[in-house]
Amino acid sequence: MRISAEDEVKIIKEILMAMEVPEESAAIVADVTLDADLKGFSSHGIGRFPQYVEGLRYGTIKRDDEIAVERETESTAIINGNHLFGHVVAYRAMEIAIEKAGSTGVGLVGVHDSNHFGVAGYYSDMAVMNDMIGVVIANTEPAVAPVGGKTPILGTNPVTIGIPSDKHYVSVDMATSASARGKLLEAARKGESIPENVALDADGKPTTDPEMALKGSILPFGGHKGYALSFMIEILAGPLVGAAFGAGVKGTANPREMCTKGDLMMAIDPSKMGDVDEFKSSVDAFIEEVKSSGDVLIPGDIEAMNIKRRREEGIEIDEKLLESLTSIAKDLNLDLEIKGL
Repeated sequence: MRISAEDEVKIIKEILMAMEVPEESAAIVADVTLDADLKGFSSHGIGRFPQYVEGLRYGTIKRDDEIAVERETESTAIINGNHLFGHVVAYRAMEIAIEKAGSTGVGLVGVHDSNHFGVAGYYSDMAVMNDMIGVVIANTEPAVAPVGGKTPILGTNPVTIGIPSDKHYVSVDMATSASARGKLLEAARKGESIPENVALDADGKPTTDPEMALKGSILPFGGHKGYALSFMIEILAGPLVGAAFGAGVKGTANPREMCTKGDLMMAIDPSKMGDVDEFKSSVDAFIEEVKSSGDVLIPGDIEAMNIKRRREEGIEIDEKLLESLTSIAKDLNLDLEIKGL
């Protein structure tokens, strides 16, 4: 079945508020989750929501607490998320980065003791909406074996970059693995297979079975190049920000474990380096040059098309997810009246 964007937000907010999550926090979680579904990152959308509910029940996600700024300079900060919703912590981290970039040109904010924050591109978009460049990286639970190895040590370690433009949505949001772990979880839930050349089983053999892949490892994208990028992100989002790294990262896939991963948010203010309008005009000129070479898409085009289509056609919810949401609501004595379009 398909539901509207408005209904998705309503479902998430009502469940979270029934679990005593403050309305402001519930709204942020709902907005980030909807953003993932609208853009086509369904592995980080409402399909991931039951994981957050489980985290609340096990106490690995706190309903309400203070986000502590532990270290701070004019252009940098380290914040302790105190195991609140990752969405709420990341939102605040990017707000701080944007504020600092407005003063110094660059804002760099590291995060530890947070939680899974949904789709990374939401936070780089925050910078873009302030005419700034947004960069977000994070490490995750081990899911990727180093090239030549069999044991998962690296995370899927996403990276996103958003660029302001007058005419286009310019954003890349990707895992450094051949697939996001969430896509494997989604395929397992739906009983679907995964593409070839994405994952290995526990014996290091190629597999298209998501259950076997989750017990084994995901391949890095682009072989040694994806591995090298993921390796660097592991350090920048781990030791640099006071978070765990390698096998010590937990809690991004298993909601029963306290999350130990880290995030690094960056905002860059082009106006501190030149005229921001000229910068955006140059970005648009470059895009037109790229598109003039043929039937070409730029990073962000697919997401922009998905947003338009899903706002019109709705967001798909599979049967197992519907059962899960209905069960959660029943346990909370909620009547969500989930109706399809």
